[in-house]
Amino acid sequence: MTNAADSVMTKDLVSPTDYSGQLHEFENGLMVMLDYCGLPSANIFVPITERQVVFRNVGQVIERIDVEQRRRSVYVSKFMAAVASGLFDAALNYLWDETIAELRKRVAQYDLSYFFDNAVKSQDKRKGLQSEADLIKIDDSELIHGAREIELISDLGFKHLDYIRFMRNWASAAHPNHNEITGLQLVFFAETCIKEVIALPLSDVVIEIKRLLSSIRSSAVTEMDAREIAAFFLQLTREQVSNLAQGLFGIYTRADTTIQARQNVRLLLPFLWQRVDEPIRTQFGIKYGKFAANNDQDEKRLAREFLASVSAESYIPDDLRAVEIASAVENLQAAHRGFNNFYTEPPLARELQRLVGENGNVPAQASELYVQGIVEVFLTNGNGVAWNADPIYRALLKQFTPEQALLAVLTFQNAKIASRLQFNLCQQHYKELIDMMKSNVSAPAIKELIDQIEEYKGPLEHMKDDDWFMNRLAPFRTIIT
Repeated sequence: MTNAADSVMTKDLVSPTDYSGQLHEFENGLMVMLDYCGLPSANIFVPITERQVVFRNVGQVIERIDVEQRRRSVYVSKFMAAVASGLFDAALNYLWDETIAELRKRVAQYDLSYFFDNAVKSQDKRKGLQSEADLIKIDDSELIHGAREIELISDLGFKHLDYIRFMRNWASAAHPNHNEITGLQLVFFAETCIKEVIALPLSDVVIEIKRLLSSIRSSAVTEMDAREIAAFFLQLTREQVSNLAQGLFGIYTRADTTIQARQNVRLLLPFLWQRVDEPIRTQFGIKYGKFAANNDQDEKRLAREFLASVSAESYIPDDLRAVEIASAVENLQAAHRGFNNFYTEPPLARELQRLVGENGNVPAQASELYVQGIVEVFLTNGNGVAWNADPIYRALLKQFTPEQALLAVLTFQNAKIASRLQFNLCQQHYKELIDMMKSNVSAPAIKELIDQIEEYKGPLEHMKDDDWFMNRLAPFRTIIT
């Protein structure tokens, strides 16, 4: 025997025209109550025609969610109720709450430590994150960035969710606003959140990595096992290799890791290390320097053991100022991605400017991280400019060496930067950036490279995925490198 809820789940929603009269009656009742209370009643509700657009399309979107999961999706019910009430800003807020709740649940069920190691760049903050309860200390931006890092969501999913997060912050009931959301936009937001997070199954690679991390912690890995696992490493993308390497570093240097687990890491790491990119290897050296600077003797010893297991002590930086700069960049990025960034960014920007000095002297170990960080904050969060910090960013950009200028121009290839380029303000600042970089370089090949980027006619966020455009750039990049 089926109940009413089950029957609704197995058929299309009733046509909006069948109950538009009820919506009118419901709205009229609310208007009467608002008038009775002496409250504003104009421009409160989205027109019923827009609500009908949502109801006409949302049924097949929600059907993507498993029946059992739907029964638990309280925020989706609130989303529907807010749509019916004509409060689209509140509906978007409820949809985002459901998405974040589901993403936190998936992170907790996957591998918390692996997530924290990849999502949280500040070692000081990372120390205070241990359990599922600590996920609330991760803001929404860090959560979706971290989920992309460990591939719980795709690059495209991250880009779309980043945009929805932006809209949730500036066009929903989360903050006072005068922005309007249409019915079709709301349906698109719902489809994205459901498709990319709420109803998304884990990929085979993600499941294998989860199983591997669990095995490392719970059972012994033999030399024969390590060779078999090495075949799996060959199937990983460069980004997956980098993320897994950071996860292994996190396991090895954590105080509560068992001796057996560290032995497992030492067996596996040589098979993975040959595919780890230079910037990631350099990060391990910088992390060692941070442990040294903070007098974390146990972590420092374990980090050196980790590097020594693959004869990589050369990545330990000679100049520990690189550590201070890296920490300053990470703190600035964290402030930039959080709330109230217009107020929290300037003092951190001034601290970074003090560390690099008037000549912009940045040790090689921290140069790429430094460039990526300055470009990200200069591009803005898409909503507005942190006016008291912007002059500092421009001054730091003008200090870039030719090598750093090239790195800055090519940051469009970074997934986080590419996602920012979907916003108009970020696009304007990127164009300013590449114009500024022209004066920092002298090589004709680099200038031609910049010219090619300036002439690109498509959406800037698509440059890195445009094979035709990247093929045009290939000759110049070959000359430069």
